[in-house]
Amino acid sequence: MRINFYFPLFLFVLVSMQAQHNPLVANDTLAQQNWVDAQYNAMTLEERIGQLFMVMATSNQNREASDKIKKLVEKHHIGGVVFSRGGPVRQAKLTNEFQEASKTPLLVGLDAEWGLAMRLDSTHAFPWNMTLGAIKDSCIIEKIGFQIGKHAKRLGVHINFAPDIDVNNNPQNPIIGNRSFGEDPKSVAQKGIAFMDGMERAGVLSCGKHFPGHGDTATDSHKSLPIIESTKQRLDTVELLPFKSLIENGLSSVMVAHLEVPQVEFLRAGLPSSLSDQVITELLQNELGFKGLVVTDALNMNAVSEFAPEGEVELNAFLAGNDMLLMPKDVLQAKEKLVEAYNRGIVTELRLSTSVKKILMAKYKVGLHEYRPVELDGLHEDLNTVDNDALHEEAMENAITVAKNNFSLLPIKKLENKKIAYVHFGDDSGETFFQTLNQYAEVTEIKAKDAAGYRNQLTPFNLVIIGFHKNNSSPWKSYKFSKNELFWLQEISRLRTSNTILALFAKPYALLDVAKFDTIDALVVGYQNSEIAQESVAEAIFGAIGANGKLPVSAHPDFPVHTGIRLKPLQRLGYTIPERVGMSSGKLAAVDSLVRQGLDSLMYPGAQVLIAKKGKVVYHKNFGKPTYTSEEIIDESHIYDLASLTKILSTLPMIMKMEEEGKIALNNTFKELVPEYEESELKDVTVLKALSHYGRLPAWIAFYIQTLTKNRRPSPDFYRSTPTEGYSYKVANNLYLTDAYKDSIYNRIGRQELKSNRYRYSDVAYYVFKKYIEETYGESIDKLVNDFLYIPMGLKRTTFNPLDRFSKEEIVPSEEDNYYRHQTIQGYVHDMGAAMQGGVGGHAGLFSNANDVAKIMQMYLQGGVYGGVRFLNERTIRKFNTCYFCHKDVRRGVGFDKPQLKEKGPTCGCVSRKSFGHSGFTGTYTWADPDEELVYVFLSNRTYPSASNTLLVKSGLRTRIQQAIYDSIIN
Repeated sequence: MRINFYFPLFLFVLVSMQAQHNPLVANDTLAQQNWVDAQYNAMTLEERIGQLFMVMATSNQNREASDKIKKLVEKHHIGGVVFSRGGPVRQAKLTNEFQEASKTPLLVGLDAEWGLAMRLDSTHAFPWNMTLGAIKDSCIIEKIGFQIGKHAKRLGVHINFAPDIDVNNNPQNPIIGNRSFGEDPKSVAQKGIAFMDGMERAGVLSCGKHFPGHGDTATDSHKSLPIIESTKQRLDTVELLPFKSLIENGLSSVMVAHLEVPQVEFLRAGLPSSLSDQVITELLQNELGFKGLVVTDALNMNAVSEFAPEGEVELNAFLAGNDMLLMPKDVLQAKEKLVEAYNRGIVTELRLSTSVKKILMAKYKVGLHEYRPVELDGLHEDLNTVDNDALHEEAMENAITVAKNNFSLLPIKKLENKKIAYVHFGDDSGETFFQTLNQYAEVTEIKAKDAAGYRNQLTPFNLVIIGFHKNNSSPWKSYKFSKNELFWLQEISRLRTSNTILALFAKPYALLDVAKFDTIDALVVGYQNSEIAQESVAEAIFGAIGANGKLPVSAHPDFPVHTGIRLKPLQRLGYTIPERVGMSSGKLAAVDSLVRQGLDSLMYPGAQVLIAKKGKVVYHKNFGKPTYTSEEIIDESHIYDLASLTKILSTLPMIMKMEEEGKIALNNTFKELVPEYEESELKDVTVLKALSHYGRLPAWIAFYIQTLTKNRRPSPDFYRSTPTEGYSYKVANNLYLTDAYKDSIYNRIGRQELKSNRYRYSDVAYYVFKKYIEETYGESIDKLVNDFLYIPMGLKRTTFNPLDRFSKEEIVPSEEDNYYRHQTIQGYVHDMGAAMQGGVGGHAGLFSNANDVAKIMQMYLQGGVYGGVRFLNERTIRKFNTCYFCHKDVRRGVGFDKPQLKEKGPTCGCVSRKSFGHSGFTGTYTWADPDEELVYVFLSNRTYPSASNTLLVKSGLRTRIQQAIYDSIIN
């Protein structure tokens, strides 16, 4: 009898839609039948029986082994080859060779449950079924099935022995486990259908396995015969349910397992299901109505090979109802037994023709009636496209499962209150996880040899993230905690000074060995220890992505199947590949070429370039060296003098904050900000005009010149070589300016005359804003913006006076100064005016790397929100990102630079009018475009060794890179 079960309406619609595009669905039934009949009628008895066999080949085997298979093809007319180990190009060459030798085209098979990489090197491995089982959206599984099918078809493979639709309800199962979609039969069915549909849409035959269900076993059938003790009712509602569902939806083939199933095969005790007509003919074909191809599991497995003498196993399997006999131990002996059985009438002509014609029909469906050899050119490239990574990442992000989240600890918020430690458990690397965590906050790795060591070292931390990393090379690897790790886990989680997060990069069943979870505050399951899984879990922990997965199996009494707490993202920058956000990796390669042109042309010694779109960093590369003679190379940790980017990344957000608080207004005048300017010619300059560079202010003032001797050396009237009373402003190494000069700076600004032309880019206003901000709050601007923005946003490498926090080697030098400080400027602000203010200017002084700069620009793009915190109102950002004097040919916004109004300007001319950004004297640049949701950061030290090097500016390289970025946007 058939058992009906609930089936979601959307999946019915999905199936019907996909069936219309399935190339395996017959539209030319008559032509198919004619071809099949013609092929069959032209065959001898031995040729017909040869079609029943599919032998194993490996592309890494020696020539003698390959010749042996070729002989089976030529002389014994075997029906197919199933490939195992090797490489794709080698396999393709062997496939072509075998096909050329075959009178009837061979059906080529492969075990590629999670992609060709299950068997072949140099190919892509998608997530295991257990991981996919955590995903709610079956469309993602369908896409993976399609991609795997596309790879198989490109390689000349016609049948993929997948999907595995075993219901894994036994945690001790040694052979299925990660290969199963889970323990819920309906979920397994749903995901199995999606995988099948995708694969068949690519033109590859599906194969549901291992019938009648291998999930509830604790024995490996490769070694001995497992027993399924289930009742018939249990089989119907659990193990068989996915098979029924896939059969009803067009499953092409079924692989029969080697199992003892007493409730079905009740006539002969111990008879493997693969040899049982009760299992295959009565249950699968008659009761379930399956009309497709029936394939044995490998007949060289101990569970069946020892049941009868060689040759008779294959005969018994055929008599039981199998069509294709997979991997027999001895093909010639098995074929001889079948011929003999035919001649004796044991195998009838009807029985033989039924199976052989089903095999031929399968060959027609996959296009073997119009056979073409595998094209070798471009094969490796076609199998390793960036689409694989994009889809893999999408799957992993959707699989991540949060099983516990006390106090809404995840995603992590309020970074300013967190002191975070990472502890590594397991036998595999967690480096990618650790490095990704550090993209969001300062995370310290703690190592110890015992529980006491962990307790002592973890005392200063209030949040501990434990990563359990197990080998990801195969789904059968060990997944359990060691005894020490189980003890340490309990000891660490009991620390009263901290919260504990456990991130599991292993099979969920590992959690069964954890006695209690009462002191573990959050649990995140990443399922596998791939780099993509590690990156995705770290991003979910910090809220760059959400978490939507559900446990596909019961992982612990506290965490039954379908456990999963949804996390919403916090709008922090994530990291992905360009294709996931509608950009082309290939076209972005032009950015590499342009940056290297700059290096080769000596525009700068080194650079960092970052591109983000839709909140995802898709390009983050480092080029060159800190100096032309350096031995080290630039990496992500190096920080640059941002020069005038300080204006929009430090002073401007403080002004916007003050405007929201009513502490400043755009129509305020300089005399209102600085009462001492009551009589100054600058008195009526407004905040709006000054920030828009429309206030007729001088471009800059060379304050430092007045402090030099006649031979242009720092005068002892103003400087000391060591910090002494009254000389606290550190200008550079061993150079301290008198504190009294601060007043001289502001007095001199007050004596300035306004210029005649209306538009003039000027630093001067930012001296005034710095003074006003600091006097209003009673704190220095560097501390104010650090507390307001940098610490809460997790900007680890953004600071003024970087030598207070970083080693000299981490800071890229700006110039060999031979006109003022007479030393290498490294770790001190390049701008002379900012240096004379102790390294903290309103217009310059900030140091950072590309990643941190991008976070601030992303905050602007997101309307003032980042990491779940609102720093500024969206209305405020719109107000300051407005060009108020465009009608006067002044392109500037309020603090932000804006796109040019005429031909030349600060951008490529390809950006939207809403876009904004700034450039810096030292060779820095950043730009954001709300229309494209795009952030671009370019950092260099073009001023090293000399600021007279203007090649970068003259070349327009930064905006040419910007053009290349826009050219890479698809459609």
